[in-house]
Order: sequence, then C-alpha cells, then structure tokens
Amino acid sequence: MTAGVAVAAMTVGCAGAQATEETTSADKPTVVLVHGAFADSSSWNGVVRSLEADGYPVIAVANPLRGLASDAGHVRSVVDGVRGPVVLAGHSYGGSVMSQAADGLPNVKALVYIASFILEAGESTGELAAKFPGGELGPALKTLPVPLPDGKEGSDLYIEQDQFRRVFAADVPEDVTALMAATQRPITAAALEEPATKAAWKAIPSWNLVTTEDLAIPAESMRFMGKRANSHTLEIKASHAVAVSQPDAVADFITQAADSTLG
Repeated sequence: MTAGVAVAAMTVGCAGAQATEETTSADKPTVVLVHGAFADSSSWNGVVRSLEADGYPVIAVANPLRGLASDAGHVRSVVDGVRGPVVLAGHSYGGSVMSQAADGLPNVKALVYIASFILEAGESTGELAAKFPGGELGPALKTLPVPLPDGKEGSDLYIEQDQFRRVFAADVPEDVTALMAATQRPITAAALEEPATKAAWKAIPSWNLVTTEDLAIPAESMRFMGKRANSHTLEIKASHAVAVSQPDAVADFITQAADSTLG
C-alpha cells in the first residue's frame, strides 16, 4: 500500500549522524522491510524515515506477490546480499514470505511481524486468514485473470476501491486511502493458497504487533499465531494499514527487536 504518490521499489538509507554515543550506525543491524498484498514498498515510507533518524540502515524490498516460494526466493536474495546482521520486518502476507525467506540465513537475527501472518509449515496465508471470525477482506475482493509464471491461467486479486478504506485502512485519511486504493498492487490467488514449507520463527526470535481494529486479519488470528511462535507481542489500536497510520509506533516496535540483537 502506498502512503503517497511515489512508488518506491527499494528505499535504502543510513543516517549515521543520528547514532547514539553507545552505538554507532555501523554497529546496528540493517532493517529489511517486506510489504504485503495490495501494497508496495512506499507503504513503509514513514517507518523508513523514523528508523533512519535513529541510525538504522533500511531496505524496503519490492515483494513480487506472485507466489509464496518465488516471492521468498526474491526476498532471500536481497537479505543474502546484505553485509552484517539483519532484522526482517514483514506486513501481512509479507510475514508469510519472510518466514520462508529467512530459514537458514545466519545473518537474520530477529523477525518482526506487523499485522502479519506467522505460518507453520504446511499452512497457507488464506487458511490462517479464515481461521478466526472477523475478517471482512474476502467479500471486498475482485478477481481478474492473469497468466502465471508456469504458463497456467490464474487470478489476480484486488480490493474494490470503494471498499479499500473500510476494510484495509480505516484510520488513514481519506485522501491518502484514495491514492492507496488506486495504486494498490494485486496478489495472485495462488500466492495466498500456496502452503509454507519453512518456518524461520522456530529458530529466530520474533516480535508480533497485533492491530486490534484490523478487518483484514482478525486480531484473534494474530494472537494465536504469535502465541504459537512464542513472540514478543504488543497490541495496538489500529487498522491493517498500521505502517501508514502509525509509522512511528511501528518503527519503535521494530527498534525494540533490533536493539535486542546488539551485543
């Protein structure tokens, strides 16, 4: 999702001048951000600004949204190319992707799930989205046919623009959500149906931000997944688009995880 007009495929930055006396920016892990469905990397813009102000190097990855395994492969290639420790943060379907991508990567020191999915191997994103009542995203979706990478015919999913603010970003100003709805990136139905084969949270410490006003992923589902993963959990009154509506709170939560990795 996009909080502004620009579409940022990748945002990279490092604000060393903001580092504290105790810890320089060179000592801090790189924060890699993974957006979810109906979104793009610019959905993290406010979070990036806040993290950079605290001296963290940041990369916001362009998540392809084509298939869980292929999306995870792309994210993994980005993370694998980062020198030094990494904190991975994923929003929504981005959490499904990063759990798969981070498995076995020694430089990933923490996983931060932001209004997100924390899948067990064998589970799909769609399955967990429907596990508990309260989600209203499904009826707001429209489908369009699209060719898949394997040559088969599939479906792209979009949120109906007149439903976007209500189900996805109710606490974001209307002028912003109008832009978000118009610039949303679709996800294939196949990506939501594809089961995970890895669960990196079993070996990597995790943090779980639960959004209690979320109509895309019920809060009860996020609580269930976070408890199962033994995550450090914080609940916040926000819509699914919390990275747009409350970027400083999201950045602070990511910073808690990042600070835990410092020696």
